[in-house]
Amino acid sequence: MSDDKPAPIVDFAFPHNWHAEILTARPLILPPLHFVYPRDAEEIERGALEVLIRPLPAKRSPSAQEFLATCALGFRDAIVPTGLWSCPHPDDICAVSGGYAYIINAAAPEHFTMIAFRPVMELRSLPSQGLLLFVGHHALLAWSANGHAWQSEKLSDEGVTITAIEAGKLHGLSWNMITDKETPFTLDLSTGRRTECRVSEVHIKKELSS
Repeated sequence: MSDDKPAPIVDFAFPHNWHAEILTARPLILPPLHFVYPRDAEEIERGALEVLIRPLPAKRSPSAQEFLATCALGFRDAIVPTGLWSCPHPDDICAVSGGYAYIINAAAPEHFTMIAFRPVMELRSLPSQGLLLFVGHHALLAWSANGHAWQSEKLSDEGVTITAIEAGKLHGLSWNMITDKETPFTLDLSTGRRTECRVSEVHIKKELSS
């Protein structure tokens, strides 16, 4: 585990109706609109991610304005992500602060969702499937233009690794505590349900364990 501050990631793979900038510190003069996520956060000042978000003039509604988003820090560890991701819906932005992920509606910033995984270990943008994937310690969660799309069953006792995404399937490895081995799995990206693993993956795992 590392105590180094994680470098912010910026992934704007999806088209979006806003401009966002990560600030190095909270501005001395706050903009008229300032939102804190989550609303009931304690010690919000300590390591929070400060993001200035501006809805694009050509896309925003008349009531949409620039605002400052203060996102509470999850964990001070370089292993968990911090940064900004665009989302399948162009009005949404995903801000991640030390593994705590917030999906914020840039046109109506009072509306947000905090992803249940605490922490999120990895994010994957999948524009062709219209999904933003969140990888947790035990499972995966997918977010679509309509919001929460699916959450997988428990896949692992500790740690999930994505090995490939192809033909509408996600292939990965999970850790089985009882057998003390990694186990391959495959998910259908349209439903999040488990399907049969690729034969090649099973063979690879047998070779690695032999």
